[in-house]
Amino acid sequence: MALINRLFYYGFVLPLSKLPFGVLYVLSDILAFLMYYVVGYRKKVVFENLKNSFPNKSNAEITAIAKKFYRHFCDLTLESLKMFSISAEDANKRVQYLDTDIPKKYYDQGKSIIVAMAHYNNWEFIAVTVDRATQQQAYAIYKPLTNEYFDKKIRTSRQKYGLTMMHIRTVKEDFEKMKNDLTATYFLIDQAPSMHSKPHWMTFLNQDTGVLPGTEKYAKDYNYPVVFLDVQKPKRGYYVARFIDVTGDPRSTAENDITEKTNRILEEFIVAKPEFWLWSHRRWKRKRV
Repeated sequence: MALINRLFYYGFVLPLSKLPFGVLYVLSDILAFLMYYVVGYRKKVVFENLKNSFPNKSNAEITAIAKKFYRHFCDLTLESLKMFSISAEDANKRVQYLDTDIPKKYYDQGKSIIVAMAHYNNWEFIAVTVDRATQQQAYAIYKPLTNEYFDKKIRTSRQKYGLTMMHIRTVKEDFEKMKNDLTATYFLIDQAPSMHSKPHWMTFLNQDTGVLPGTEKYAKDYNYPVVFLDVQKPKRGYYVARFIDVTGDPRSTAENDITEKTNRILEEFIVAKPEFWLWSHRRWKRKRV
């Protein structure tokens, strides 16, 4: 298996990642056609999620969003491969950060921050550029892949320009270890809660949704201000990431207020441009008991 992994990586993944972006987008268009019209990759999941999220939209509107989603999803897939070989200079040209005065304000106050973000637009481009966006050292929580070889390759790729990955099982210990440092820790707030977790339940995209409270929990435990990172796609291959202040005093907020507020911010962006969210994800597989 190890040999097969190496052959696949060096014989296919790495050469593909070194292709010019223009060539990758030609391949992406072909891939999107195949995934939507031929393979039908997770179409049932995508259409079910869209119909439940936008019950007032017509079938034609839902189909239009789905087609745009598949095009973006294929762009994302090939752009993610690009991360294995992209230079820091090229990566930084493709992501512009706005309102960086917000995390700087907290840095000047000697504070670490919690940053909420989602599987919206391109989080892989964020991984290789975000450490330059804040004076605080960037950390991101990750769940390892079952394939150890590619898990190591992806972690190395994401961390090569300053970001530090934090294993999901050691978050509590890692927060204790770095509590005297100035850090910006990124939480993906739209993960589906596992059967063993205790989610907060709220209406999100017109559905009863279990959302993970980790962002709020760690913000209150350590009194770290909370910021949301919105990522938009003005044109193919380029992204604009904007920091949004959520709260500078998390311990003064009501229970679940931070959790609800960050998810409401995300919801607004999804409603505005739904094609950029990860609709193929089984987001609502867990139901309230």
